[in-house]
Amino acid sequence: MSELSSYLERLDAVTSAEAHPTLEVAVVPGARLWDLLRDASVPASIAALITTHVLETGFLLGSWVCVGSGALSGRLDYGWLAAWALALLCTVPLHALSTWLQGVVAVGFGGALKQWMLDAALRDDPERVDSKGAGRALSEVLETVALDDLATNGGIASMLALIELLLAPLLLLLFAANTGLEFLILVGWEVLAVALILHNLRLRFEWTGQRLALTHRLIDAMSSQRTRLVQQTAAHRHDEEDLQLERYLQASRVLDASTARIETALPRSYLIASFLALAPGFVSGNASLQQLAITVGVILFAKTAFERLCFGFSRPATAWVAWRCAKPASASAPDVQPAPLAHETISHQTIPGIPVLHARELALVHPGRLHPVLTRCSLTVERGDHVLLEGAAGSGKSTLAAILAGVRPASAGFVLAGGLDRPTLGDAAWRRRVALVPQYHENHLFSAPLLFNLLPGRTAPASAREQAEAEAICHELGLGSLLQRMPAGIHELVGDTGWELSQGERSRIFLARALLLRADLLILDESFAALDPRSLRQCLDCVRRRAPTLIVIAHP
Repeated sequence: MSELSSYLERLDAVTSAEAHPTLEVAVVPGARLWDLLRDASVPASIAALITTHVLETGFLLGSWVCVGSGALSGRLDYGWLAAWALALLCTVPLHALSTWLQGVVAVGFGGALKQWMLDAALRDDPERVDSKGAGRALSEVLETVALDDLATNGGIASMLALIELLLAPLLLLLFAANTGLEFLILVGWEVLAVALILHNLRLRFEWTGQRLALTHRLIDAMSSQRTRLVQQTAAHRHDEEDLQLERYLQASRVLDASTARIETALPRSYLIASFLALAPGFVSGNASLQQLAITVGVILFAKTAFERLCFGFSRPATAWVAWRCAKPASASAPDVQPAPLAHETISHQTIPGIPVLHARELALVHPGRLHPVLTRCSLTVERGDHVLLEGAAGSGKSTLAAILAGVRPASAGFVLAGGLDRPTLGDAAWRRRVALVPQYHENHLFSAPLLFNLLPGRTAPASAREQAEAEAICHELGLGSLLQRMPAGIHELVGDTGWELSQGERSRIFLARALLLRADLLILDESFAALDPRSLRQCLDCVRRRAPTLIVIAHP
């Protein structure tokens, strides 16, 4: 009863804190990008930016109308000149406000995009990450690192240039000399610009694909360097890389030629065509001086907008390609289920009479495949059971272990740990009930002190009690001699850039990492395969002493 009363008091404290008006509510994991942008007031800032820029453009073009009406009408009209000065004066605060709003949009959009990308990366499907390999995963990360910078810095400028190009044809219809021809030239060049940019975007996709393939090939070559030294001769070791580099070079040349045509030829050709269309009216005198001045102003205004669009389009285009690389990760990330309220207060001790683990009718079918990996798997594990799971390679043993540990969701069926499912317990409480030691190639040793590798996810620095327990388990697993050899002992840096460990030593560290969780059920997936008979006996004795309930996966 005292535990129940304490739980209810803590629950009441949490609910009262939620109702407190000064409490800051964090963004829910799995939120859509649009929701994050809306919370950061990015749409409102973009609307204000567009309105401000349209007003600034209107006053700027109005100043040209005033000049054409006052200074070029055959007499000096001080009223029109005053209106011209007033219009230019109004553009100063509008330009300052537009610049400030651009910074607000860039910061808000960049922050929301980073938060969304980080959340999507943390929720990415592990199976998808494994299937694409380390090289492709790294290439996608490198591609999306500068996504927010490319999108904000180049995207805002391109958006404002598009607004100006949409206003320019309307101004030509209202004020220009030789209205029809000037309007058709401007619209034609805008259509041509869209076509060339779309073609360039397709080339950029192909070029990016070649670059990502090079990154993937580089990582694969680095990880297989020792094998290549043995299996391939020096004369032919880099034939495939040379072929990929040649294809990448060809794609780069085509893309650069397309970008150069857009950035240089398009604005200049529009300016030439527009002045050629204006020449007959200027020579014949059919157009007034006011119309000619306004037409020249609109042509220069449109030419400047073309330059801003053509010189800045490559950054948002690159950002769009990077977005297409990041989108599969967010699409494959599972929806986050809200954690149970105060789930940390749920005891990880199982209730007497309730199985430690109960699985019913489990099945799994990989996406895009017809044949299931698992079908109708059911088992019950009571406290104190030691279960040996044997089967041929590829029979689904590791897949079943991943489902039981909550690493991979099942296509059908359910799993209960202590009578409760994972959504009810929450991730942290589930890991305290079921701990998994994956196979060697799916486990990782961080380039960090050994103590950190034994207690990942714990609050740093480790307490004296946690360190003493970690050292005791290492000695029980036969790692005492290793601790004595390392100069810093359990604080020695290990991993790829630290103290080199054998495969057997790594396997025992993975075992110690799981034992330190003190879970109700420990699942070992071929954890003893790299051990000699003496070390195997020592590790088995330690595991049986410290793991009350055990599932061991091994080949027959």
